Amino acid sequence: MTPEQLQIELEITLQILKQGGLILYLTDTVWGIGCDATNYEAVKKVYKLKQRDDSNALLCLVNNYAMLERHVDNVPNMAYTILDIAVKPTTIIYDNPAGVAENLIGKDNTLAIRVVKNKFCEKLIKYFKKPLVSTSANISGQPSPKSFKEISDEILKGVDYVVNLQNEKSQSQPSTIIKLSNDGMVKIIRE
Repeated sequence: MTPEQLQIELEITLQILKQGGLILYLTDTVWGIGCDATNYEAVKKVYKLKQRDDSNALLCLVNNYAMLERHVDNVPNMAYTILDIAVKPTTIIYDNPAGVAENLIGKDNTLAIRVVKNKFCEKLIKYFKKPLVSTSANISGQPSPKSFKEISDEILKGVDYVVNLQNEKSQSQPSTIIKLSNDGMVKIIRE
């Protein structure tokens, strides 16, 4: 993708997000459904499209540590160590999230956040200035698509915009998930 094409995709995607729309985009792991993580109604649309109970919390993406710190009351020091040494995308579940839609937060007052390392996602979040919801592009209970070709028509038709990155390579593997509690507990949820 040329820098000009990338800029066009960013501008279109930003407009959709600002209007509370849903996007289908390539993250640093798999193709995902995304929206403004601070917009309650947009998050509600993601649950509806995935046919997922809103008690099963979603995760969000940030582009750097500064944004992470704005959306978590107290980032444990261990989080920085884990993120610095991680060899694959790593999502951490934090206590006491802040500044995101209520329906994005787990019943135990936690939120899963990943500091993304993908050129398109980093730029998109940087320009949007807010975290993005990210959840696999499938109906709940169905297998996660490993490539763009495996995404169902129901998902493709249910989003407001499909970011034109179909020719880009995905890692096609979900992230590692680690729960870090403020009391020092560390639990690996998914390797």
